[in-house]
Amino acid sequence: MRRDSLFYQLFAQLPQTLFDLLGIDTPQGYRFESVELKQTAFRIDGVFVPPDPSGIVYFCEVQFQRDNTFYERFFAEIFLYLRLYRQTFSDWQAVVIYPNRQVEQVSFEPYEVLVNSHRLHRVYLNELGSLEALPLSLALMQLTVLPEAEMPTAARLLAERTRTEAVPRPEVIMELITTIVLYKFTELSREEVLRMLGFTTEELKRTRFYREVYAEVREEVYAEAREEGLQEGRAQGLEEGRQEGRQEGLEQGLQQGETLVVLRLLRRRFGELPAGLEERIRQLPAYEIEALAEALLDFTALEEVFAWLERSS
Repeated sequence: MRRDSLFYQLFAQLPQTLFDLLGIDTPQGYRFESVELKQTAFRIDGVFVPPDPSGIVYFCEVQFQRDNTFYERFFAEIFLYLRLYRQTFSDWQAVVIYPNRQVEQVSFEPYEVLVNSHRLHRVYLNELGSLEALPLSLALMQLTVLPEAEMPTAARLLAERTRTEAVPRPEVIMELITTIVLYKFTELSREEVLRMLGFTTEELKRTRFYREVYAEVREEVYAEAREEGLQEGRAQGLEEGRQEGRQEGLEQGLQQGETLVVLRLLRRRFGELPAGLEERIRQLPAYEIEALAEALLDFTALEEVFAWLERSS
């Protein structure tokens, strides 16, 4: 994921971030858009549109690499927008977000008056202040530019703040923290990142990641397992009664589905399973399969699966 995509995702999910940068109270009704100016090849990635024509329209750009023609392009896009949509706002301001001052364009001519005016706000993420003191939205921005060695500690701090502070949409903030860390540590899985952030087993189960993975595996294996169970039940039903066989087959199929879900999740975490271990799991009754599905999120090594089976036998 490109870094500017992270920022635009942040703006889309938490539009108050822009107003935190400006140090003003968040006005109501603003929406964040990416606007294509169809008369040219221009596209303004970040536009905060006011709810009525009496408001201020805000233009926002994330610039992480030096571009010595950046302001030429940025102001050209802004003034074309002002011409095309003049009836939708009363005034305008612009915000450019840099990781540091060294990335900024060297010469501002002939736009120096605009660059130094009250209409343009230049933000340097490395000068925002400490993560502990910043609003969470701005701390998320700063997290993107931290050195790799500092990021795990900083990410855990922000995750803990998300849990303990009264913040709007904490699940969105936690998802953004996870995405930023994954962007930096590409070798880690999402589950490993969540555990690095201090998620407990119960919290992990409530994450969108866990629900999606578990649902994906369940959906994938249930159809096959249910059909196998129904086939067995139908065969048995020829002898014991068609309706009874169908019901029994359905129950067998559901239990087989749970078993296959557990086996698939274990393979995802630990690779191919020893044949003896797989057979032991297949022999477990339904209530133990359900208990194992709950417990496996805590396992960090295959030996813990064997230990759990020993305790349960």
